[in-house]
Amino acid sequence: MLVSSSKEVKKISMAKAFIGIGSNVDRDHNIGSGINQLAEIDSNLIVSTVYESKAYGFTGDNFYNLAVGLDTRLPALELNSLLREIEDKHGRLRNIPRFSSRNLDLDLLIYDDLVRHDNELDVPRQDIISYAFVLKPLAEIAAEYIHPESGLKIGKIWESFNKSEQDLWPVTLST
Repeated sequence: MLVSSSKEVKKISMAKAFIGIGSNVDRDHNIGSGINQLAEIDSNLIVSTVYESKAYGFTGDNFYNLAVGLDTRLPALELNSLLREIEDKHGRLRNIPRFSSRNLDLDLLIYDDLVRHDNELDVPRQDIISYAFVLKPLAEIAAEYIHPESGLKIGKIWESFNKSEQDLWPVTLST
């Protein structure tokens, strides 16, 4: 893909992005559909195991969570916007509390080595180091990847993570 800037033409390089996926409403369908839509960005998705966990921060049905890695030429803001569009197509409600049921939740966890925390973009996501249901699947597919803020490998962060407070167990999607 070529982009023209003034008189100069430059090639947009590929970026490595990691996305967290979660659902506790019609989980098999929504997660399967979400993965299929992400495969339209990069047909060579790296997909972690799907893990089930209890709802965190509220009483609700259990969640399925996983992580995917992909290569993209989309800038981080455009990729994040596309993730919001996919969520919306799956009936995502935006006027509800943060900790509540979700048809489909797609979070841009890491985008190359970008560090940006503002109203438009939050990468790397704090959730990586806060929640086992985010970190474990990410560590499975990106153990050697360096966390852009801590400088530590994702696998090392998982090794030192307190796993006693958040139970996870692997599941198989039925789609």
